[in-house]
Amino acid sequence: MSVDSPILLALAPVLALLILGLAGRVRRARLHATALWAPPGMAPALHRAGPWLLGVTGLLGVIGAAGPRWGRSAAEFEGRSLNLAIGLDISRSMLAEDVAPNRLTRAVREARRLVQDARGDRIALLAFAGRSYILTPLTLDDGAVSLQLDALDPEVASEGGTNLASVLTQGRDLLTAAAEGGSRVLVIFTDAETHDSVRAAIAAAASLRSAGITLVMVGAGDTIPARIPLRDDRGALLGYKTDAEGRVVRTARHDEVLRSVTDAAGGILVPAEAADQGGAVRRVLAGLERTAARERRREDLTPRGWLFALAAVLLLSTQALRRSGPALAGLALFVMGAVRAEAQRPSPGDRLLRRGDTAAAAVAFAAEAPRRAGSDSALFNAGTAALVRTQYPAAKQWLTEASRSLDPGLRYRALYNLGLVALLESRTDTSKRAELEDQAAQRFREALLLAPGSLEAKWNLELVQQRTPPPSGGGGAAPPTTPPKRAPPTPNPTGNGALSQAEAEQILNSVERTERDVRADQVRRRRLAQSAAGKDW
Repeated sequence: MSVDSPILLALAPVLALLILGLAGRVRRARLHATALWAPPGMAPALHRAGPWLLGVTGLLGVIGAAGPRWGRSAAEFEGRSLNLAIGLDISRSMLAEDVAPNRLTRAVREARRLVQDARGDRIALLAFAGRSYILTPLTLDDGAVSLQLDALDPEVASEGGTNLASVLTQGRDLLTAAAEGGSRVLVIFTDAETHDSVRAAIAAAASLRSAGITLVMVGAGDTIPARIPLRDDRGALLGYKTDAEGRVVRTARHDEVLRSVTDAAGGILVPAEAADQGGAVRRVLAGLERTAARERRREDLTPRGWLFALAAVLLLSTQALRRSGPALAGLALFVMGAVRAEAQRPSPGDRLLRRGDTAAAAVAFAAEAPRRAGSDSALFNAGTAALVRTQYPAAKQWLTEASRSLDPGLRYRALYNLGLVALLESRTDTSKRAELEDQAAQRFREALLLAPGSLEAKWNLELVQQRTPPPSGGGGAAPPTTPPKRAPPTPNPTGNGALSQAEAEQILNSVERTERDVRADQVRRRRLAQSAAGKDW
């Protein structure tokens, strides 16, 4: 249980005793005045319960005005999603540098953008070379998928070569086993250098079509043969991949295989020459059917001040029926206290928001703004409701107006939410990501000027700055990465030697680096098994 005004709650007994004392004094004064003019024994009896009723009424009214809250209220929210499996070719041919910086890095970059743009969908990640591996099952945790993308390397595969049939079959089995509805999509990033598995790949693609799964093939590399560089852990060139006879291997993209597999599945081919492969795949996903998924959310600490106000009204009505004079004084005191309790009555926008209708709630808040003397809070509520609805242009408009408020607290919250709007919008519009992230950082900085101690604003500002790494030595900017989701940092008020947020982050980063180094060391010690054709690239 909590209250909006603890000070008013603490003063409730004092105010109740004050009302009781005043009511008792008025009663004694009336008795004295009546005794002066009434004949002996004819003075009317004044009930002793009157002052006590008024005192209890005042106590209940002040408690209601303090804003008590307890209990829970539930609301249902509806989202729409589909099932998406992403398969990446991690064979050695993907290390060819005929596209910058190499085929695998570009495929991982486009896949990461696809994961960011498909936030809210169920995503699975597969890697394949001579065989296919499920790295993550269908999940809503895009952070886990992004973490696996960062660790992709040809050394992870225990069998060399490129087997398209294996990833197509495993992707089909994974998607058909999904319990949730919605369209099912398999996106494959590959150079299609399948060596001897073309027929099997075409048969597996045809089974995708029979299962109702949409196949999207994304080409990687160039059709001009290129060498496969071998580099050490620091990126220094050691030489080039050679075959069993010592000749330098040259690899190229096989468009005929890509077209054959795509046609067999009735799918869509995204050419390697496309400047925005992730955007092309996103447009394909946008045209597919998404099923409705309902989520039930609970809100704690529902306002209950109206219960005390109702009890006070009933007691005051009882007193009014008994004695009208003291009831008028009590009614005046109750009205003064009920002004604050009235503020707890949910507005139409609040009621719509609790029912999960955020679109109607935003409209109701916007309509409420002109009718209120202090319309800034209504504009803020409208913008926040639009933000929940992912209606970013409307949210930006209303929150910008609310950010001009003279109330510093409201201005801080509006600027903070404007930063969130830009940050979330950058995840859905990757073509303007840098510009939107700059806007988000600017809003968070403005919010920190109003509330320098805001840990949430500091955390999000740091998050935005980490999403855009500095330019690399090659002259181009490194692709942005999505850090794992974490809760905002919390202060350490005890000062008892517990770890600070920065120290905890250093430990976690060290553990993560150690785990990756151990994993990389283990896979380097394994010898790749060659395919039946003797090719391991």
